Amino acid sequence: MFVDEVKIYARAGHGGRGCVAFRREKFRPKGGPDGGDGGDGGSVILRADHDLNNLIAQYYQPRLIAEDGEHGLGKGMKGRSGRDLIVRVPCGTLVWRLSPPPQRSTREEPDQPNRLPTTVRPLLPYAGRPDPERTAAALVEKVQVPGPVRGELVADLTEHGQEFVLCRGGRGGLGNKHFATPSQQAPRFAQPGEPGEEGEFLLELRMIADVGLVGYPNAGKSTLLTAISRARPKIAPYPFTTLHPQIGIVEYPDYKRLVVCDVPGLIEGAHRNVGLGHAFLRHIERCKVLLILLDMAGTDGRQPWDDYHHLLEELELYDPALLERPRLVVANKMDEPTAELNLRRFKRRVPHTPVLAISAGLGEGIERLKKVMRQAVEAASPASSTWIRPPR
Repeated sequence: MFVDEVKIYARAGHGGRGCVAFRREKFRPKGGPDGGDGGDGGSVILRADHDLNNLIAQYYQPRLIAEDGEHGLGKGMKGRSGRDLIVRVPCGTLVWRLSPPPQRSTREEPDQPNRLPTTVRPLLPYAGRPDPERTAAALVEKVQVPGPVRGELVADLTEHGQEFVLCRGGRGGLGNKHFATPSQQAPRFAQPGEPGEEGEFLLELRMIADVGLVGYPNAGKSTLLTAISRARPKIAPYPFTTLHPQIGIVEYPDYKRLVVCDVPGLIEGAHRNVGLGHAFLRHIERCKVLLILLDMAGTDGRQPWDDYHHLLEELELYDPALLERPRLVVANKMDEPTAELNLRRFKRRVPHTPVLAISAGLGEGIERLKKVMRQAVEAASPASSTWIRPPR
């Protein structure tokens, strides 16, 4: 099962409460306050991993809860900090915040005799863990991206090993030894731990590939992916055989490799999410080069030049910047009898558009196509694979 969008609930660990204790040893019956601090709560951290290709792990485990910190003990012993929960996600994952983070406040535990009264000084500046807003390289500004509104975009994980602190753990409370003063030498209160951050998030996967195959259903995209790589997607003579993106690796004799993404077929109205258009279109936003594959034989009764104009229209309506990407126009099924005539008519109706003729089923023109794909990817801007449209 392929999962490219999942809603999760994340909660960091709560900090342990400080301890109220007094030192009682031989010859020191009144040694003063000696309560230890509580441990810090664990954080929920997302880590990008290129070995993953979908979000199926989060689909079956949508609740991500880190470990709480332990409470402080006597004799000045600090509680153990909670372990961070590191969640691996595929590269190309967008993180959307669906609910605003709750305001941080000190937890009150009325059943505990050592909770902090309201008159005690506030918590000291946080120093046990770095601020995620400064250390997380994945943190991005509030921007608008194509597609439906999903909330606030908080992270974009594109590189292997990139981390983002989704929810920061709460700080542990201070023991009563920190509140001893000349006028109050035996404080009988301590701080409770801070609650960990929590919220609901949406994880959305957008494939990162060098080349994206775009075309109508039954145009031969899966057949082409099989011809240029070792990927083996399902191939059948009916539309919508491919229901989710397929990834293939194109290898060259000099060990150069290209990542090709086979996007399910688009239909008219895909920009309005007709036929799950948004679920398919979002996977080509990070591709450096778009390969427009046309059924030049008109197998399904459509004209190739109409297909070409409709595909460009759908791309423009979904995101106008997609038309600025380098694109290749490939005529497939040239082994059919009507393909040659349609190709000549296509060149007259769509002038100044280079067309590469192939037959993916017979393997004709595949080597030339691989060379052209490599030249186009090398000439493309390397930043185009991680581009996000700025706000208007």
